[in-house]
Amino acid sequence: MAAAAEQIKSRTTGARADAEADEDVFMEEELPYSAIDQLQNKGINAADLKKLKDAGYHTSQSVAYSMKKDLLNIKGLSDQKVDKIMEAARKSSQSGFITCTQLVERMKSRFRLSSGASKLDQMLGGGFESCSVTELAGEFRCGKTQLCHSLAVMAQLPPNMGGANGKVVYIDTENSFRPERIQQIAEGRGVSAEAAMENIIVARCHTSEELGQLLVEAASLMISDDDRFALIIVDSIMGRFRVDYAGRGELSERQQKLGVVLNKLKKMSEVMADPGGGCAFMPSLPKPIGGHILAHASSTRVMLRKGRGEQRIAKVFDSPSLPESECIFEIFGGGVRNGSD
Repeated sequence: MAAAAEQIKSRTTGARADAEADEDVFMEEELPYSAIDQLQNKGINAADLKKLKDAGYHTSQSVAYSMKKDLLNIKGLSDQKVDKIMEAARKSSQSGFITCTQLVERMKSRFRLSSGASKLDQMLGGGFESCSVTELAGEFRCGKTQLCHSLAVMAQLPPNMGGANGKVVYIDTENSFRPERIQQIAEGRGVSAEAAMENIIVARCHTSEELGQLLVEAASLMISDDDRFALIIVDSIMGRFRVDYAGRGELSERQQKLGVVLNKLKKMSEVMADPGGGCAFMPSLPKPIGGHILAHASSTRVMLRKGRGEQRIAKVFDSPSLPESECIFEIFGGGVRNGSD
């Protein structure tokens, strides 16, 4: 536990002297994305690159995976310029077909983030999968926010303790983030509470439009920061949309705007966080809401419900690789842990 505290502290101060020698620290790897400034080597002028960054495009991949019409909406970029930029971005991002063998090699850099409860991790195939989006759904007080607070600390731990040695982005849409709970969980895990809080970047979100803007800001932070990011949490993804779009008359517009935000979130998890972190986000009603748009954006969907006392029951009800199953975990001072059957 002392070693874990020291590693979190050293990351906060920027010390990396023993990173390569320590088996608990990820080896240096080639970044899975290329900063958009590198397109200058492909003949794109600096002024146009600044326009792209101001519009929220910070990597070649973010440009290559975008619609041409979206880039044309950026003031000062003509049709000819956009074609040239997109061609350069595609070449730089190495997008296109690869063999299954090559895909397996790429996926070796991914990791599983422990929740702190081994039974829950086992149900999830070893923990929360990186480079993907995990949805947590359930009624009030079923443990969604508690689990997110626990993951925000666990993500900072070394790999041999189930973590990823990374920072965390936490977007709070319902005013449910509590620093004192982070302190309590960190102390329960035997790590520095001060360092754990320093490694969590929090933003309070007040509208669904602001949520999209915050994701763009988060992408910029993840590119510019010297430290790696392991996890993005949005608690909850539907909180602002339920308030901003009321009634069936605005349902269509709500789903369209939700799709745009989820698309940004998926791109961040697949492009920028690889081999970084997965994304967790939660509706807060007894049944998952958000329709097919939210369902298709989630790689893994987990339903939570109350049990006895502090016990909670988690069930995987949608996943491309995991069978439907459930387990019991419980909430305690140090986050979450296995519950008794």
